[in-house]
Amino acid sequence: MIDQRTDRADEVSLEASTAWLHLFGDATRLRLLALLEEHELSVADLVAITDLPQSRVSTHLGKLREASVLHDRRVGSSTLYRASASMPSAAKALWGMLRASLSDATLRTDAERREARLRAQEKAAWPDTVAGEMERHWSPGRTWESLVHGVSSLLTLGDVLDVGCGDGWSARLLAPRSRSYVGLDRSEKVLGAARRRTKGLGNARFELGEMERLPFADASFDQVLLFHVLVHAEVPSVALAEAARVLRRGGSLAVVTLAEHGHADSTAPYGHRHAGFTPEALRSMLRAAGLRVAACDVTSRERKAPHYEVLTASAVNDGATSERAQDSTQRASGRRVSTSERSEGPSSKRPKGRR
Repeated sequence: MIDQRTDRADEVSLEASTAWLHLFGDATRLRLLALLEEHELSVADLVAITDLPQSRVSTHLGKLREASVLHDRRVGSSTLYRASASMPSAAKALWGMLRASLSDATLRTDAERREARLRAQEKAAWPDTVAGEMERHWSPGRTWESLVHGVSSLLTLGDVLDVGCGDGWSARLLAPRSRSYVGLDRSEKVLGAARRRTKGLGNARFELGEMERLPFADASFDQVLLFHVLVHAEVPSVALAEAARVLRRGGSLAVVTLAEHGHADSTAPYGHRHAGFTPEALRSMLRAAGLRVAACDVTSRERKAPHYEVLTASAVNDGATSERAQDSTQRASGRRVSTSERSEGPSSKRPKGRR
């Protein structure tokens, strides 16, 4: 068994590093881990795919599971295996390095056989074969977009502010279920597309502005949305404090953003200033803004490398916003924005002279 204890979580002892190298130094274990990286398979599946003896497959699965590289779960009389999302950091780093450079005919054949077997199983009894991870498998008409439309039909919203609203897709979804909808974005071109896309929705309007200096009066909205925009903020804590400022008492803030990652070079071309956030850091910023955090967790992980994770948070303005939180916002932003510099909430017209 590999001893994972070290003085620091990101350090590996000489003995442990040798053990990890030994674990990943076997071709059969690499084949199994490649097959189980994105799919959950049984021993019978793996034997059929690899054409290896069952005893050999079971032995190597046991070693990988003992090292916490795989996790398993019982489904009826079968045990299903999958690569662990929380495998030890040393194993994750070593596997990531190996996986990025592995290119082998055997692995390609394994992958083709796996996909063929999964397709055959889906045709035979689709619900049974995907039970427990149904969200990872496609079936006709069963998409995340259709789910969003179904769930949103249950919503009854008040005055909504969508910060970083984009080109109007969310406005078409939310405005019919809101008392009023205001979309804010820093791009006039994007806002123009949103206005065209929402033509005919009388309760939707769009404003040009920055998330760190919202052009709205205090306590103007019942719900504020920050979906996939916090990584673009120069000072995320100020953007969250501004969102809290424009919330009415009892109003709620919803945040969707990337979890902390190590791929800043890949996200920088999309305008990201930050390589995501940890749940702890986001909770801290929300509390500093004077909000009560209802939830803040990693809610999804992309199937394709580099497997970005998404962090979802919800918080409520329960009236406990402190003067200290407001003062810290003003100090961080470098100036006090007077109410006269903001519009008068959801029903107001756009300020004159604003581009």
